[in-house]
Amino acid sequence: MQHFAHANSDTSHSAGRARRSRMKVLHQAFFPAGFMKLHRVFVRALRTVPLAALLIGFSVPAFSQPAAESSALSLQQAVKIALEKNPLRKVALADTKVASADVRQARSVLMPRLTFSETATRGNDPVYVFGSRLRQQRFTAADFDLNKLNTPLPFGNFSTRFGGSWNLFDSFSSWHGVSRAKEMNEAAVHQLERTDQEIVFRVVDAYYGALLASKQLEVAEQAAKTAQAIMDRSQARFDSGLVVESDLLTAKVRMAARQQELIRARNNLDLARAQLSTAMGVPADSSFQPTEALAQRTLPVPVLQEVEKQALVNRPDLKRIQSEEAAQRQSVAIAKSSFGPRVNAFAGWEMDNPTFVAGGGGNNWLGGLEVQFDIFQGGAKRAELSRERALQERVTATKQVASDGVRLEVRRAYYNLDSARQEVEVARATIAQAQESLRINQDRYDGGLTTITDLLGAEEATRRSQTDYWEAVYRFHTSYASLELASGTLNSQSPVVMP
Repeated sequence: MQHFAHANSDTSHSAGRARRSRMKVLHQAFFPAGFMKLHRVFVRALRTVPLAALLIGFSVPAFSQPAAESSALSLQQAVKIALEKNPLRKVALADTKVASADVRQARSVLMPRLTFSETATRGNDPVYVFGSRLRQQRFTAADFDLNKLNTPLPFGNFSTRFGGSWNLFDSFSSWHGVSRAKEMNEAAVHQLERTDQEIVFRVVDAYYGALLASKQLEVAEQAAKTAQAIMDRSQARFDSGLVVESDLLTAKVRMAARQQELIRARNNLDLARAQLSTAMGVPADSSFQPTEALAQRTLPVPVLQEVEKQALVNRPDLKRIQSEEAAQRQSVAIAKSSFGPRVNAFAGWEMDNPTFVAGGGGNNWLGGLEVQFDIFQGGAKRAELSRERALQERVTATKQVASDGVRLEVRRAYYNLDSARQEVEVARATIAQAQESLRINQDRYDGGLTTITDLLGAEEATRRSQTDYWEAVYRFHTSYASLELASGTLNSQSPVVMP
């Protein structure tokens, strides 16, 4: 941008008063009295603007804080830190551990069950006393006395038992349970992959957001300098009697607006850096200084049809739904298996003693096979089978919805990227045009050939062109990352992440 230099006026005070008198006569000739009265009211109202701008300038340091030492941070480093510390990844990783434990739990059903117990009992229950004496192998003919049988004395027993059971056949229900657990484990792994991609996208978006905020601060600082130069030049021209006071007041209003924009730009930069820290999974008050600069880059141009096919194959969330669909098929098979028979084997060994460690007792064992078949349970199994089939239909429909959503998401990201790429080229050409327009308007304003309104309009167009350019560059990078996220290929080695 062009800056004005302060002009030194060698005109005498009397000559200045003469010029202002001539300007007043010209205004009275060209503008009616009512308009001039309204103009004076407007001028008095705007005289408070410099004071407001001055108060804003003094109030800024009250909110400023001492700058902490910043650590240099590249985009690759930010992504690496996020994949280690972001809590969303820790949540997804915990889900994979849960699913892996579910697989081990499902497999445990196929193995036999072994139990051990040590029991101490004492009582005078006739059946208990009679059976305990038999188990201890201490039963005698005298124990057939009716009085001892009906009213035995309290009797104690210490029993040591080893037992086991094994489900030999349950109509393959257990095997279907293992398969279902494996499919759900695969779904958790795919969800972890998708979470990693989403974390990478958040970091890329936040990192380029911080770079954009830094550029916006530079633009705001440059715009404030240009507005200050315009205001100084207007002050000099007003003191020389070349312009009316409204030009000076308009320049002061623009200067106050640029100061406010500068304050917002500084705060936006601090917020963008806090958002980057949050995306990385570190405290928001962590201080990082991006080592890269926001600049236009050349990235590989994708083909829409290829990206769409790639997304339907590679998207981890689609793979997760496919695994969930396979797991639900196993749930339907488990519900069907409940109608079949079950075969169980069991065995046990028991030692009974009158005392805990002394001998004098007996031991016995027992083993056998059991066949179970449910005849009637009030329709509970049929209801469960209907429920699982309905859930299967739901998962299948969800898969179709997700596939359609992926296609639309890919197309949206592709068209956004294409728009951003073209906007960058247009905005880059506009910058040079706007700067040249500002230079011309500055020269014309110096020569008295244009108004302050035209000059400020050119200044605003220059500032807007630079802002639009950097925003387009930001959208280009984030749109590229969004397209890779939509296609399921975004990772720490993606072109948008690599320098």
